[in-house]
Amino acid sequence: MTDYDAFARAYSRANETNLLNAWYERPAMVELAGDVHGCRVLDAGCGSGALTSALRDRGAAVSGFDLSPAMVALARERLGDDADVDVADLGQPLPYGDHSFDVVVCSLALHYVKDWIQPLAELRRVLRPGGRLIVSVPHPAAYMFNYQDRDYFALAQYSEEFEFEGQSAVLTYWHRPLHAMSDAFNEAGFRMSAVSEPPWSPDTPAELLPASAGERTAFVCFLFFSLEAP
Repeated sequence: MTDYDAFARAYSRANETNLLNAWYERPAMVELAGDVHGCRVLDAGCGSGALTSALRDRGAAVSGFDLSPAMVALARERLGDDADVDVADLGQPLPYGDHSFDVVVCSLALHYVKDWIQPLAELRRVLRPGGRLIVSVPHPAAYMFNYQDRDYFALAQYSEEFEFEGQSAVLTYWHRPLHAMSDAFNEAGFRMSAVSEPPWSPDTPAELLPASAGERTAFVCFLFFSLEAP
């Protein structure tokens, strides 16, 4: 399991400005969440609260939780001490009542969890009937490209090393193939309404884009799902 407490502030600052989070993944999540004005939204795995803040700015009443106490502290710094953000574990029962939310967003969090059965069941429980779950995960095709000697179809743990503001950090994930994701969503009772591989934000500073981007407008980096709770 990745211990974000050890590098929370450095990671959070990088997340504010980097290409993949600030200009690709987060704008895509906001777009998929759609019109949330007046909605109750849960940010599951909220980190330091960047997505929470973006959805609140669009008129949502947002609650959030994260496993990392340091990340939750940073979220409170961003959102205010009275913000409804707490420490909780995506793999355990959540501290919210049944049918409490209109929308749940789960941004780059599920891939830290080996077994999706409990997390998805809990997210389904706290959603009202007709509510929506918006999920982003690493694109499984990227794993296949980056680890060509491994079995794409196997559930597998892997780690990658990053540097945030000169601080080294190892992030550990679980890869699962696309069909396993789909099976888990179906088993949890969700109906898939969209699978998205969106473009990066049109406002992305040109200097952040790789020279090899050419005429492309998207990465094979993250995969997005919009799911409905019947």
